[in-house]
Amino acid sequence: MKKTKVLMMVAGVTFGALAGARGFAQGCVAAHSNQRSMDELVQAFDGGTRQGLSLHNLTVEIGYRVFNSNKYFIGDEEIPRANATRNHQNIFDIGVEYRFTPQWSFIADVPVFDGTRNQLYPPSGVFQVGGIGDITLGAQRWLWRGPTEFGGNVAVSASLKIPTGINNATGSALYKGQTIKATADQSMQPGDGGWGFVLGAQGYKSMWRRADLYGQGLYLFNPLDTNGVQTFRSQPGQSVMSVADQYLYRLGVSQGVPKVRGVALSLGVRGEGVPVRDLMGDSNGFRRPGSVISIDPGLMVNLRRTTLMVNGPWALRRDRPPSVPEIQNGTKNGDAFFADYTVIVGLSHHF
Repeated sequence: MKKTKVLMMVAGVTFGALAGARGFAQGCVAAHSNQRSMDELVQAFDGGTRQGLSLHNLTVEIGYRVFNSNKYFIGDEEIPRANATRNHQNIFDIGVEYRFTPQWSFIADVPVFDGTRNQLYPPSGVFQVGGIGDITLGAQRWLWRGPTEFGGNVAVSASLKIPTGINNATGSALYKGQTIKATADQSMQPGDGGWGFVLGAQGYKSMWRRADLYGQGLYLFNPLDTNGVQTFRSQPGQSVMSVADQYLYRLGVSQGVPKVRGVALSLGVRGEGVPVRDLMGDSNGFRRPGSVISIDPGLMVNLRRTTLMVNGPWALRRDRPPSVPEIQNGTKNGDAFFADYTVIVGLSHHF
C-alpha cells in the first residue's frame, strides 16, 4: 500500500507539473515533441497476470504523425477565412531504446520532417521543407524493478537535444512585387538552432481487470534566446527567430479488449504546446506560443515482440496568446493556424 501511494504521488506530481507549466502550444503546428510508445499496456498481461518489463535489450520504434493546419485563430477564437494559409506536416521519428538492466535504458530519437506551407501573406509563396530534426540522446530509468506487487511503475528520463536540424531553410517567394529567396516560416523548420535538454516521465497503474491508468509527459528546455535567423517580419522585436521551449502530456485509461489477447483500447486527454516564456533564459524574438488540448482515442495491438499503436487526437481547445514582443507592444492576442485533428502511428519491435 505504501508503494502504491508513492507511485501515484510521483505520477501525479510529474504530470501535474507538466500540465500546469506556464505555456501554450505553437500556432500553425503543435509541438514537434514525439510521444514514446507504452508497450507495457499491452505486453504486461499473460493470461490476465501482470508480468515484468521486457528483458529484450534493443527496441526500435518508427513513429509517424500527420496533420493539416488550416483553421485561423486569434487567441482562442476561430475566425472563418475563405483564403487560409495551409500548413501540412509529416513528422517521422526513429526511436531507439537499449536496455542495460531491467530498469536502466539508453534512449535516442531522430525526427525527420517533411512539410508544405502555402503562405498567403508577404513574403507569399509555397514553401516545401524537409530534413532531419534535432536529435536527442539520453537515459531512462524505471523506478521499481518489475513485476511490482501493486501492478504499476513509473519511468523517468533525461535527454540532451543536439541542434542537428536545419533552422534556416528558405524558399522562393513573392515580396513587394519581386521574387526573392525568403526564410520559411518557423513552423516549417526541422530544427531550432539551440542546444537543450528534455525531462520526461511515463507510468501506468492497474485499475481493474486488464485496465490501466496511464500518463506521459515531457518538457523541452531551450535556454538559448534567439538563433539569429531572419524572419522577414516587420513587427517590432520579431525580426529573428526565438528558440522556444516545448511540452507534451497525456493522461488516460487503457482497457484490454475482452477475450482478445494483446489488444487494448485507450481514451485520454492530450495537451501540447509552446510557452509564452521559457523556463530558462530569455524569450525574445519571433515565436507562436499556443496550446492544443485534445481528446485522445487510441488502439494498441501487440503480437509477440511487435506493437502497433494508433492515436487520433481531436482538438477540443486551441489558444494563441501573445508572445513576449507582442506583449511589449500592446498586442492582446496573436494569430495562428491550427489543425482540427492529428493522426499518430507508431510501430515498435523488440529484438
